[in-house]
Amino acid sequence: MAWLVTAAGAAVVLVALRDVFHTLWHPSGHGGLSRRVMRLVWRMGRGPRRHGGSGVLAGPLAMVVVVLVWVTLVVAGCALVYWPHLPGSFDLGGEAQARGGHFLDALYLSAVTVGTLGFGDIVPTSEWLRVVVPVEALIGFALMTAAVTWVLQIYPALTRRRALAIRLSLLQRVDARRLVDDPDSDLAAPLLESLATELVQVRVDLTQYPETYYFRDGDAEASLPAVLGVAGHLRWAAAQAPRLDARVAGELLGHAIDDFAAVVDQQFLRGGLGSEQVLAAYAADHGHRTTMG
Repeated sequence: MAWLVTAAGAAVVLVALRDVFHTLWHPSGHGGLSRRVMRLVWRMGRGPRRHGGSGVLAGPLAMVVVVLVWVTLVVAGCALVYWPHLPGSFDLGGEAQARGGHFLDALYLSAVTVGTLGFGDIVPTSEWLRVVVPVEALIGFALMTAAVTWVLQIYPALTRRRALAIRLSLLQRVDARRLVDDPDSDLAAPLLESLATELVQVRVDLTQYPETYYFRDGDAEASLPAVLGVAGHLRWAAAQAPRLDARVAGELLGHAIDDFAAVVDQQFLRGGLGSEQVLAAYAADHGHRTTMG
């Protein structure tokens, strides 16, 4: 029974490490546990968002909760590894030695070790535990590094998304459709092509870092869900453009919009809707209305 508990603890630690790997380093960024936790936090704030609440802290809060879940799993799992072997395989000091070692002692040892504090009041005496305890300390250091890496990974992606949103907002202000309708303008095609390129980059970011979906921008002009309809408006305007290059660039932008909408629908909304309906649902999920230009 003791070794079954130890094996169960090791399995819990492996679950946490697997989720860290899939969240931070897997090409698709699909950490099953972290995605469920972030989705739960996002859903809890859905009501306030739809009633005018800001909800801008949902993404950062969800990341904090995920990191706490990882740490809790590692601490609890390693505590289960140590617990059946207390006190025989450890040198316990003070009152812990007198009472024979309880689960709280194993939990304390695990928390101290994963935090790399190293108080030294509980020391393993068994050879295999002399290996396991330092390994847990290394895992704790890796978790701290992983949390910092996670932040450094997703905030550039969020910056690119916000930059595209602000650009679309500015195009809406100046009524960029005039360029598309002007038969003498050479600017329409490069403009539409650059928008398609930026949207493709945002789509790649969303696939690689799906947690960015759960970051809401309260300012509508900096929120891509709110202003992506402007790109759709330019797409349909380009279909009637007098110049061939503008029409082709409009088709390119249209495909970029459709592909982005497909990713949003498949990974987050799961409604099986068309592009326009997906974009409207995407905006509503972030507490905004779609701007059509």
